[in-house]
Amino acid sequence: MTPQDDDDEDDAPPGLAPGTPFYMTPAGHAALQAELHRLWTEERPKVVEVVSWAAGLGDRSENADYQYGKRRLREIDRRVRFLRKRLERVQVVDPATQPRRDRVFFGATVTYAREDDREVTVTIVGIDEADTAQHRISWVSPVARALLGAGIGDLVRLRTPQGVESLEIVSIAYPER
Repeated sequence: MTPQDDDDEDDAPPGLAPGTPFYMTPAGHAALQAELHRLWTEERPKVVEVVSWAAGLGDRSENADYQYGKRRLREIDRRVRFLRKRLERVQVVDPATQPRRDRVFFGATVTYAREDDREVTVTIVGIDEADTAQHRISWVSPVARALLGAGIGDLVRLRTPQGVESLEIVSIAYPER
């Protein structure tokens, strides 16, 4: 296995076949592009400047600025490589343009009732956009997979470590067009 093969493995979504597209909302896509731009045009040039200055001081083996700067450059370059590969394969899906708003698809905000009558609201987003604190779940998560394609009033089955749980779809919403 080459280091490049290693990068390809990190690029694949867990549990999905290689080559599966990376679905993402327009906002998520813009955020990745902004991060790439910031790293490449702002942060990396500053670190290169510090490393160049530190290298000119002489003994690099005991120069903390040089050692830290080189490590930070490797981190930035690794993230830039990851972002570029991700953005090459991303498929931007605008949930506001979803024609079938009576079913759960990518980008939907879904409220479902659990067996204990607790209601949970989640928005189904891309892998890189998932954030449980904001109730944004990845479209490849078990909950999202159970919800996809269902309509209001449907009961879906979710396999959990504690067993199978039934979830009832209470509402489905999409952003306005």
